[in-house]
Amino acid sequence: MIPLIVDLDTEWRGGQNQALLLLKGLYERGHAAELLTAKGSSLGHRAKKAGIYVHEVSRGSFRLAAAQKIRWLMGDGRFDVVHANESHAVTALWLAGAYRKAPFVISRRVGFALNKGWIARKRYDAARIVAANSEWVAEQVVNSGVPREKVRVVYEGVEIPDLLTVKTREAARATFGIGPQDKLIGCVGAVQADKGHEFVIRALGKLRTEFPECKLLIAGKGEYLPQLEALVAELGLQSRVIFPGFLKEIATVYEALDIFVFPSLFEGLGTSLLAAMSYGVPSVTFFGCALGEIVENGKSGIQVEARNVDEIAKAIALLLGNSALAERMGRAGRERIAQKFSADQMVAGMLDIYAVA
Repeated sequence: MIPLIVDLDTEWRGGQNQALLLLKGLYERGHAAELLTAKGSSLGHRAKKAGIYVHEVSRGSFRLAAAQKIRWLMGDGRFDVVHANESHAVTALWLAGAYRKAPFVISRRVGFALNKGWIARKRYDAARIVAANSEWVAEQVVNSGVPREKVRVVYEGVEIPDLLTVKTREAARATFGIGPQDKLIGCVGAVQADKGHEFVIRALGKLRTEFPECKLLIAGKGEYLPQLEALVAELGLQSRVIFPGFLKEIATVYEALDIFVFPSLFEGLGTSLLAAMSYGVPSVTFFGCALGEIVENGKSGIQVEARNVDEIAKAIALLLGNSALAERMGRAGRERIAQKFSADQMVAGMLDIYAVA
């Protein structure tokens, strides 16, 4: 099986992480997958380091340039399937007419309805299969008019890490200046208004008297950072909130945390939540979207009402005040991810789609 995977995003986010895990998994199983990406992209850089065969295209007018490159790459007929990993890639593959030469697969990770424009519809009409990353996203795709028989669900996956040692945890916490007496809450992801970080900051403000040792780490970058910094200053939490920015070694965050909070208001699935749970970190998230497909409320995590600062604070306090419960939920969360959301299962699911496309 030789798939051509196309991803033209330049930044590193959950979709690009999934593409790299898929490429590595295909190589490990003996499939000679190839990647087409934008020149200078984070995915391209990491894929090259992993030994993946990478084609690059200039960023200028890159969808048209990518379409030309795709037509050239497909000239010898070696690809068994073409796979668009994000929306720019969908357009480029469609413009190239790639679907006429090989089965066309689209990954869909967002819960927005599909654009009703003529070109948008034609792109999805050309796809053999749309691979949604959750049942919730699949439902949105079908509601947008894509035939149900063309939509398959393949959950995103994460690599399951080894169990943490005391030494590894201490080293990770020292990276952020966290002492043995401190409790560390964390969020990981793009710093945008719809990611809900402000509600966690406000919840921390409510917890300061009962848990004076509690700190919050918000890892990621984005345009909403100045507003969050202003909110931290307004609430007098400067000594309790850490903004380390974008971290390449994101595993260090999960290794350091006592509790993970995933307050995103609109999420197709949530790779950082999967990752935190895989490390055995007890997690708090909102009801809604696909998050209930991951967390079994009260067993492998806690779900609360979106934007409800009091409920977020109450859930965090429950875990901080009951170490046995926190340990039990963390263990159940790790088991949940290993059973349903591992990278191996994701790769197997995509291979099944390639086989029937």
